[in-house]
Amino acid sequence: MKTTPLIALIFPILITVYGCEKFVPADSSFRPMSSSPSGPGKDSTHVSDTTKPAPKGDTATIPTPPYPSQTANTNPPAGPQAPSCPALPIYGDSIIFPQPSGGSDYIMTPVNNPGAGRYFAWPVGLVLDQNTGAINLTQSQTGIRYILGFVPNGSTDTCLSSLIVGGAAYYDSVYVLADGQTSSSPYFEANPYLPSPCINGGCTFDVNGAAAAKKVIVNTTTGVIDLQKTLNGGLLGGAFGLLPQDGSVITVPIYYKLNDGSNQALQNISVQIQYFSSKSSISSGVLGGILNSVNSLLSGNVISTSANPRPPLIIITRRE
Repeated sequence: MKTTPLIALIFPILITVYGCEKFVPADSSFRPMSSSPSGPGKDSTHVSDTTKPAPKGDTATIPTPPYPSQTANTNPPAGPQAPSCPALPIYGDSIIFPQPSGGSDYIMTPVNNPGAGRYFAWPVGLVLDQNTGAINLTQSQTGIRYILGFVPNGSTDTCLSSLIVGGAAYYDSVYVLADGQTSSSPYFEANPYLPSPCINGGCTFDVNGAAAAKKVIVNTTTGVIDLQKTLNGGLLGGAFGLLPQDGSVITVPIYYKLNDGSNQALQNISVQIQYFSSKSSISSGVLGGILNSVNSLLSGNVISTSANPRPPLIIITRRE
């Protein structure tokens, strides 16, 4: 049964983000966001089905420019582009998915030609070639809404558009076992209001047993994490041992395949799980960060334009 996170749900404000904003990138501080400086050089029909480690550590080191804040046009956010942004990169749809294949990374390139320029993305997690706009979906963090930026050559305007990379994710949240909050359910395609693609079966979670090996109990058909069993475990204790200490934290990868547009491509998400005996022991700064990320998610916005949203933070407490 799905347990609602501690953070109260708010009415969704679905926002399509695109516009032109001022930003002058310092080219010397950037490198292409792919494994090859000259671009991926791979056919988009090839894809990897191998269990690769979550790419957060790699993508977190890539310099990312500050999110543009000064508007370059007078149109409202949902209005037409300013003359300095005549075309935005298009990837065929507003949501894209990794795909299964025989060993190569799955690369997606823009289906249109917006001209020469530089590509950027917020938040961290999208493995993007800054020169070509090619996205390595195998290595990118999935289940996230991104904002793409394109700066045409000869311009200082950043043209913005929204792009969702489909996949599973978990809420940043605090769960109080004494209040019956004993499980953490995933949401999908960066939209917590969508029904699960696993309702009618066809999904598999903890494919390689990596979560179970760390005593994190994940339902293999729904992806729901049993927080009570994860904490308490058996005779030898759960994920935090027999005598969990306040502030103890583990990070566990969950490998999965979904019955959605990804066509059972192997994906993974690392989840950070932390323990406190009571909710009152958690700092106000941590609670505020959780509130901000969840409210951004429920409002249809990107979780953050500055911080890395992965791994999601799940805090288990025994009482208020």
